[in-house]
Amino acid sequence: MREMAIVYRTTPATRGILAGPIRSPRDAACLLDRILGEETIEVFGALLLNSRKRVLAWHEVARGSLDRVDVHPREVFKAALLANSACILLAHCHPSGDPEPSAEDQALTERLKAAGTLLGIEIVDHVVVGDGHYWSFRESGRL
Repeated sequence: MREMAIVYRTTPATRGILAGPIRSPRDAACLLDRILGEETIEVFGALLLNSRKRVLAWHEVARGSLDRVDVHPREVFKAALLANSACILLAHCHPSGDPEPSAEDQALTERLKAAGTLLGIEIVDHVVVGDGHYWSFRESGRL
């Protein structure tokens, strides 16, 4: 059986910064920029959070191409269930540098929100990072 790609507190990109809670989209974006900022393709993942919004782990769900990545809800929530997450924060990068979400990003967010509701795992936000900037679905009122 293949092991899941969950990155814990011991990686250089996340060392020392996963211990605190995610209090705002800006907190999440700062962490995510360290994880995804140098990617040259779209990468989708989730910060797995406990009930106090403390980060349990980063889970890379999928790697795509220059401008798209295929994501399946089962892969997102499998890691969340195994990590006993109370909630998750979705994230991906736009290598183009423009973090504004596409229509496909919006549709995926809605699909994952519905799946999370069914499973009892809240989606607290979906943050898109690109070129030092971020877009938050929560801040924009789309989540």
